[in-house]
Amino acid sequence: MPLWLQAGLWGLLAGSALLVGAAVGYAARLPARLIASVMAFGAGVLISALSFDLMDEAFHQGGFVPTALGFLAGAALYSAANVALARKGAKHRKRSSGKQPSEAQHGGSGLAIAVGALLDGIPESIVIGVSLIAGGAVSLVAVVAVFLSNVPEGLSSAAGMRQAGRSKGYVFGVWGGIALISGLASLLGYVVFQGFAPGVVAGTTAVAAGAILAMLADTMMPEATEGAHDLTGLITVAGFLAAFMLTKLGG
Repeated sequence: MPLWLQAGLWGLLAGSALLVGAAVGYAARLPARLIASVMAFGAGVLISALSFDLMDEAFHQGGFVPTALGFLAGAALYSAANVALARKGAKHRKRSSGKQPSEAQHGGSGLAIAVGALLDGIPESIVIGVSLIAGGAVSLVAVVAVFLSNVPEGLSSAAGMRQAGRSKGYVFGVWGGIALISGLASLLGYVVFQGFAPGVVAGTTAVAAGAILAMLADTMMPEATEGAHDLTGLITVAGFLAAFMLTKLGG
């Protein structure tokens, strides 16, 4: 199977977790504390993956300067886009506790939430495709980490969408579309960057890592802290440890 197709399929697999989480979050009325706990676990998984897989790989490929510049640029770009989307009504897109506005409360918020969800998922998907470039094999740690973190993202956001009165067609249209785009983003991550120098690939990986960390701080951790309260730290550490063990066992 050609590597570009492998990249797309791995990205689609990781993105499909959003649809799985959305189905559970929309169909079942789970306790807010449980949703927040799952979110905290997913945040810990991503923090570990970007620390020990993404940033470490970027540093070894391109050195400190491209890695540091890419990391800061990714965080800055994500934060700027997130501020713009928050003003359009997407600030609480990952909240499950009724903070998401309905279309009647904030016109255009439905589109903003969909774009925001896409913004959250693209950096993770690109990383999966880029991971194929170095050794011709995907980083299973990256795929597992993105998959495990996507489940609570879809779960929490879909629960909030349901409470905001959004239709089933909207909810599953958004997450199904993002799952498909995740596969495409992963494919493009491989195709576009395979001919670039290691420093460029390293910078791209670091950009994605910076965007992911900014996303965690801006959207996932507030939901986790609000619902899980004093257990947030412990659950996040458990997620971090799970991904850390995957990294060591896989490498």
